[in-house]
Amino acid sequence: MLLKKMTYLVLASAVASSAAMAQDAAVPKPALNAELNARLPDAIKASGKMISVNNGSFPPYEIVTGTEMTGASADLTEALGAVLGVKIEHETVGGLPALLAGVNSGRYQFAFGPVGDYKDREASNDFVDWVQEFVVFATQKGNPKGITSLDTACGQRISVMAGGSAERVIKTQSDKCKADGKSPVEVQSYTDQPSSILAVRSKRADAFFSSQAPLTYFVSQANGQLELTGVGQKNGFEDIFQGAVVPKGSPLGPILIDAIKVLIADGSYAAIMKKWGLENNMIKEPGLNLGGQLPK
Repeated sequence: MLLKKMTYLVLASAVASSAAMAQDAAVPKPALNAELNARLPDAIKASGKMISVNNGSFPPYEIVTGTEMTGASADLTEALGAVLGVKIEHETVGGLPALLAGVNSGRYQFAFGPVGDYKDREASNDFVDWVQEFVVFATQKGNPKGITSLDTACGQRISVMAGGSAERVIKTQSDKCKADGKSPVEVQSYTDQPSSILAVRSKRADAFFSSQAPLTYFVSQANGQLELTGVGQKNGFEDIFQGAVVPKGSPLGPILIDAIKVLIADGSYAAIMKKWGLENNMIKEPGLNLGGQLPK
């Protein structure tokens, strides 16, 4: 119970300071695109809404407080809704597997994410990629354990998001450590970002291995207690693209691509990404299933 309370406090602090992270910017007001609205499935047009599912806070993209979501993804889905002529609502589930299952079962129309796009995931889902990402470590200030790469993670306590690509990579690295005669990685898997970063701040973990954008956000809110390491390295990944998730072969995939292209053309995409400090994660145009392979 104490851990849960501390997690809520970390998240509340991040939410309270998110206004400082998000720089004021003039965001264009997108207009309805009648052609894209006409292409929506009849059930969506009839209901006038879509549900985008998330698996908890993923700042600065998704900052979930109770039933409310703010962040870059919230701003972008609001703009998407304006272009498509529908209301986009948000629901939260526990963990990435539940998110993917909810999308594939039809309970939710899509997950805007961004969620990591990899070839194994593309077997069951299509990804509308709208950002490029990098995976790094967040450590205690001064990096006392000297964690600067996957090779230096052997024998260390590393927190990750359960079910995510970083978890798979760090477990692969742990096997490599053992094969090389080194101590394995102690992998600590958590269902959300705040719990993962709290493990580092409370010194129960030596580093959090995750996407650079949210880690940059958490480090900026940690009052000098944390720092980023491993920046500029592959860290077990090929080029990483992240995006919205729809069922395999869904007509929503091409529609979302064209809607995001509208937001790029009218300046909404750039304004929102810059507002949340994500200008280094922008891509020139969205694409379908751009992701690469994870390590075997």
